[in-house]
Amino acid sequence: MSYLQGTDAGRSMGSIVIEAVSPQLDGGRAPVKRVVGEMLRVEADIFKEGHDVLAATVQWRQVAPTSAMSGWVEVPMRLRSNDRWMSEFPLPCNGRFEFTIEAWADAYRTWVSELERKLAAGRDVSSELLEGASLLELASERAAPASPSDSRQLLAASQALGRPKAEAYAVASAAELVELASRYAERSTGSRLDKALELFVDRRRAQTGAWYEFFPRSLGKGGRHGTFKDAIAFLPYVERMGFDVIYLPPIHPIGTTARKGKNNSLKPLADDVGSPWAIGSGDGGHKSVHPALGTLEEFQDFLGRAAESGLEVALDLAFQCSPDHPYLKQHPEWFQHRPDGSVKTAENPPKRYEDIVNFDFMGPGRETLWPELKSVVLFWVGQGVQIFRVDNPHTKPVAFWQWLIREVQTVHPEVVFLAEAFTRPKMMMALAKAGFSQSYTYFTWRNFKEELTTYMEELTRPPLCEAMRGNLWPNTPDILPELLQRGGAPAFKIRLALAATLSSSYGIYSGYELCEGRALPKSEEYLDAEKYQLVPWDWDRPGNIREFVTRVNQVRKENPALQLYKNLTFHACDNDFVIFYGKRTPDGENQLLVAVSLDPFNPQTAELVIPSDVLGVGGAEAYAVDELLTGE
Repeated sequence: MSYLQGTDAGRSMGSIVIEAVSPQLDGGRAPVKRVVGEMLRVEADIFKEGHDVLAATVQWRQVAPTSAMSGWVEVPMRLRSNDRWMSEFPLPCNGRFEFTIEAWADAYRTWVSELERKLAAGRDVSSELLEGASLLELASERAAPASPSDSRQLLAASQALGRPKAEAYAVASAAELVELASRYAERSTGSRLDKALELFVDRRRAQTGAWYEFFPRSLGKGGRHGTFKDAIAFLPYVERMGFDVIYLPPIHPIGTTARKGKNNSLKPLADDVGSPWAIGSGDGGHKSVHPALGTLEEFQDFLGRAAESGLEVALDLAFQCSPDHPYLKQHPEWFQHRPDGSVKTAENPPKRYEDIVNFDFMGPGRETLWPELKSVVLFWVGQGVQIFRVDNPHTKPVAFWQWLIREVQTVHPEVVFLAEAFTRPKMMMALAKAGFSQSYTYFTWRNFKEELTTYMEELTRPPLCEAMRGNLWPNTPDILPELLQRGGAPAFKIRLALAATLSSSYGIYSGYELCEGRALPKSEEYLDAEKYQLVPWDWDRPGNIREFVTRVNQVRKENPALQLYKNLTFHACDNDFVIFYGKRTPDGENQLLVAVSLDPFNPQTAELVIPSDVLGVGGAEAYAVDELLTGE
């Protein structure tokens, strides 16, 4: 691996063909994603007319943020078979990178190859030896500025080709000389990709983490509104269960106009707290905290205490407003208005969100709206927040997210964005290509073996996995799936085990560990949903599965294979109600087999086909396995 000086990225293409480059998305229009510490494997078909011996390299550099690595780094490629070339290199740090491929005909290697064949055919090679000497002289001239000693060695070899034929061939074909001459090959007639391909290298949290969502306002005692101080006192509870990320719903002031009452009632009572997603009041907007939760300083204290406990805090990023948000008076041009002058409230028929108005992202005020929303993100980054769960990104233009995420990550590449996009698959992929680090998925509703297998293979294989990382949630404050409503504790265990082992990132909404399964009739909405009211949880109530959650998270932390995303492999099993799969690290040092019953109502037995080739054991060879949940 070597650094290149003055590489000409705009060099015109020679006669060498470079095509079928991987990895890439949409012909290079979107960056592929990796995480720090991974190897980037680059492949391409490289060939040209005739019989020249080719050479090729991958060249890469960091482009944002600026760093000492801004110069091009060169890594040789090697021919695998059928004109397919490959190379790989480690990704040392978080940030935006680009890479390209350069290929050229290696004139000296080609000459050696032809000389060998001519000698074998008994041909007179006097003229060819003069040609070889000339090639070495030219290589000597190219070497002189960088390495005078290499230049002298090449020149001496050139002169040695005037010796008798056999002796001259021995000199010319020596492996050390061939390698040296190739190092200073003439590349000016080579080919280079017409544009560099983009790559974004995330920190590891973008790929791996166990998330726990809770509402700080429900932590108060005796019906009191909870505060950041209460949330600090709650941290040990989350830490003991082994989670990595705490996700908080919006912590901003809540509007009073059209405030929702309990269970989404349109007739709130005087003490109803409203939905946190109806952001903004006379107390402030997106850069303020709800006075009932505490002060900005107390929130910073909460962030600090969470970090001491090994927990990161994710904030909800909801770009929408209560009708009482200061933005409506300060910038009416940022919102859509009906012909009668009223502001349009949010709707997704038959649903209507009377307490929320949306921004007009592509309207006449976009030139000032977009920078203001970027300043919201940067404000919270300035407080110490590095993870954002983004509410309903699929209802905002993809172009906006592409701009915003690039703007933020150019100066703060450590920021992670999770897309709450339960929407059409192509839109989910478009958001991932726009820059979202992770996405919610349809795992929430995939319950049967065939659909789980098909969907998870789709998520963890190219092309989806090059941009989109699935974060699996069995429940959310909006979604209590039917299986959890009917299946009791076994269903909660099943869905948690699947989420925590099928993907490297998963999350649960609080109450899951208590097996909370009460729903509104014929609905996936929670009964007495915490979105609209304070919920006094009994964290020790009978029937909870907290110990199971804790053990699963412990297994995740102890086994690196479960912290990887694209290493999921399904194995054969003779029961349609049992799913069997495995994960292993690339070096094979850590490998797990996971069998999960999908039936919460009946015991299931199955014959599992152990993949001995994957485990690295012979068919008749004895081996031991550890059952990680029980310790057997």
